[in-house]
Amino acid sequence: MKKSILLVSVFAMAMLIGCGTAVQPEQVTVNPSPLVVVGDKVDATITGTFPVKKFSKKAVLTVTPVLVYEGGEAVGTPVTYVGEKAKENGTSVSYKEGGKFSMKASFAYVPAMASSSLVLRFTATNGKKVVEIPEMKIADGVIATAKLAQAEDVKPQVTADKFQRIIQEVQEADIRFLIQQSTLRKSELKSEDVENLTAAIKAADTTENKAINKIEVLGYASPDGGQDLNEKLADARQTKTQEYLQKQLKKAEVDASIISDVTAEDWEGFQKVLEASNIQDKELVLRVLSMYTDPEEREAQIKNLSTVFKAIADDVLPALRRSRLVLTTDLIGKSDDEISALAKNDPAALNVEELLYAATLCNNNSDKLAIYKKVTEIYPNDYRGFNNLGITYFTQGKVSEARQCYAKALKLDSKNADVNYNAGIAAMADGDLAKAEEFLGKAAGTSGNLKAAMGTLYTMKGDYAAAKNAYGNTASNNAAVQQILNEDYAAARQTLAKVENPNATTAYLAAVVGARTNDREAVYTNLALAVKRDANMKAKAQKDIEFAKYAADEKFQAIVK
Repeated sequence: MKKSILLVSVFAMAMLIGCGTAVQPEQVTVNPSPLVVVGDKVDATITGTFPVKKFSKKAVLTVTPVLVYEGGEAVGTPVTYVGEKAKENGTSVSYKEGGKFSMKASFAYVPAMASSSLVLRFTATNGKKVVEIPEMKIADGVIATAKLAQAEDVKPQVTADKFQRIIQEVQEADIRFLIQQSTLRKSELKSEDVENLTAAIKAADTTENKAINKIEVLGYASPDGGQDLNEKLADARQTKTQEYLQKQLKKAEVDASIISDVTAEDWEGFQKVLEASNIQDKELVLRVLSMYTDPEEREAQIKNLSTVFKAIADDVLPALRRSRLVLTTDLIGKSDDEISALAKNDPAALNVEELLYAATLCNNNSDKLAIYKKVTEIYPNDYRGFNNLGITYFTQGKVSEARQCYAKALKLDSKNADVNYNAGIAAMADGDLAKAEEFLGKAAGTSGNLKAAMGTLYTMKGDYAAAKNAYGNTASNNAAVQQILNEDYAAARQTLAKVENPNATTAYLAAVVGARTNDREAVYTNLALAVKRDANMKAKAQKDIEFAKYAADEKFQAIVK
């Protein structure tokens, strides 16, 4: 910002002070001017000079900076200046040489300060005489563009449901064969696993909310024996098992195709059975499997382990001489219409995943709110209900209610990154930046945009360099605010052009960039768009000192009137 220098008329000063009294400072400079809000503060450095041979040796001058705005004023810390012979405490000013005037002012920001004046007020005496000195206006307005960075611009993170319309269930049954045989034995066909699987096939075909996804028949041979023999055995076992199953399907009047496959030497099955066994020295055999990839070499090396091979032949290989029946069933869940109706009329009839999913089917926040309230009532130990209820409140602008919900969610899962992330955003919206930083510090791993949240936090704190690093390539209104504050206007234009869902603030910021780069048409075009999207932007633009040099233009007035 450029410094603004206000000169006090020498003639007027002479009338005031005569031959020496308590006097106003001259050549007063305010930096920055206009004033700027940084974080939640409006700070200024005020400098000037006291004229030569004008500040009486017995004079006492107290200077108070005051920021005056519509409906109120903020009073800064006063500074006292004293003549060389004054008994009061203060900064001494030489009568003969004059002196430097310097003070700092700091005010807690309120939105009304956008239209304001910074003045100096004086209390003065010269010996026992009270000297009347009029207040001095030294600056106009406060640039509050930093306040356009809002927590509401950071998208909160919903904790998702795990609802699946179709859940697949897999059921298996093995039919074992004697060594080097492919004959189906009645004892195997009457096994509990085989009978249960054939019954499950019929149930899947006839039950309303079930469907057969696929049926597989897989033929296997154990790794012992020659490759050709094993291929024939595996193929024969698969064929005979499939023929049997086809008869069972026909008998049950089930119309379903069968997928077939064969594995001539089941080394994968061999390893699984061996690992699950209690065979002594099985680790030695497993090392052989890892060392040799050629099937014949593997078999030869294992047979050389005579102390182990007999146990393998007795306990492992028989389990691999088999065919396998695999049924994959689709369990079909409730339709969207059914879920929506139950969520409204009988939410307790839905499990937590269905009820959370029901909220995603709603078209408005009121309906979502009602459902998430039910989730917290019916499933009070699931943090997701409280988290998502908090997001719904936050979207409605009910920040206090949102924070209460997040607090309950964190009691159930204090380390959850998404909830901490949301709680941090809500704390920012509430102006509680210290708490926001605490929450966001625990949000590593969140599914939300932590970079955007941290960038916004740093912007609100007034640390624009840290904000720039945090945002990275984030394209948002808040990121553009940071770029404007860092005077990187080209980057701000690019960022605003990439905002996914541009709103009134997006257009308003583009108008600010236009004003700062002396692009008059960009000011008018974007400001008109901002007002079209949100009529409240009219009043904001009228008072915004960013547009001070355009305020008298007819086009500007036509937009904001």
